[in-house]
Amino acid sequence: MKLRGTVWKFGADVDTDAIIPARYLNTSDPAELAKHCMEDADPEFVTRMRPGDIILADKNFGCGSSREHAPIAIKAAGVACVIAPSFARIFYRNAFNMGLPIFESSDAYAGIEQGDEVEVDAGTGVIRNLTRAAEFRAEPIPPFMQQLIADGGLMAHIAKRGS
Repeated sequence: MKLRGTVWKFGADVDTDAIIPARYLNTSDPAELAKHCMEDADPEFVTRMRPGDIILADKNFGCGSSREHAPIAIKAAGVACVIAPSFARIFYRNAFNMGLPIFESSDAYAGIEQGDEVEVDAGTGVIRNLTRAAEFRAEPIPPFMQQLIADGGLMAHIAKRGS
């Protein structure tokens, strides 16, 4: 699985309230959540980003509450993946359960800027900054997890296997 998009860069400790503000948690509709993705971090994010774009953040992305709404909002907005040096443990788990690919890379943040074009190979963990001709490493996503993502998340994967 290869992902390619324009980078939206955010800082460290982006919490779930910045990803999807609590005032919108009265719904679990992915399309409605997508309208408010990253709203408190960048109010124009959802109107300026394009499907397939990539979020790059500094350490501890997705900290805060354990709500599944955060990865749902990101995925429903059309973000291809999130790259960060580290993720909050519950966000990490929720992201894969919801079918959102995430990549841990200790050096990508320093070598990629907002607006750069990036390609990520999920199988090898190679992150290529096509704008700056630089390459970084992330943990590859194992094949069974790539299948889980391709199926749309854990519940969809289980349903598919049961049929």
